[in-house]
Amino acid sequence: MKHILILTILVLFNSVTSPLFALEDNFIEDYLERLENSRKYLILVAETMPEDKYNFNTTPEAMSFAENLMHIGYVIDWHSQSLLGGRESRDWNTDTIFKVANKSKEEMIATINKTFDETIKLIQQFDTTQFDDELDYFGLNRSKRQIFFLLTDHVTHHRAQMLVYLRLNGLYPPRYVLFQ
Repeated sequence: MKHILILTILVLFNSVTSPLFALEDNFIEDYLERLENSRKYLILVAETMPEDKYNFNTTPEAMSFAENLMHIGYVIDWHSQSLLGGRESRDWNTDTIFKVANKSKEEMIATINKTFDETIKLIQQFDTTQFDDELDYFGLNRSKRQIFFLLTDHVTHHRAQMLVYLRLNGLYPPRYVLFQ
């Protein structure tokens, strides 16, 4: 009788926890698909702008097209490697990887691709038991699960600015890549 009770408890526990773990596994899988599509579209946008227009901006205080692109890379790196991965944050004031400086269009796109590669690798290995761990996010408590969403929202925000810059230069943005 004791063995039947233990077996029943194990079966019930497994039937409750298995779907929960499956949801977490699906989240990572779905997120990676979305992130990869986001990369594809961002690269298409970056490739569409001619290199001689990479310094275009709408006002002196606004970021240029190139600065938006490199800013996206910096913040992808910060959200993934530092907030999700625990690595010390890069200092925007001294970092050279994500500064436009004298980088060519090709070098900037390569930097973005490398950043996405590193982020995807980290997320593939992410311990989903940490989803509910909270971090200080500009004075707000945010879970690591929320950091995933903040990362993609930030890419979308700055990519949208880049799309406007294309239009202001008489260029047609590339066709939208779904599910991102």
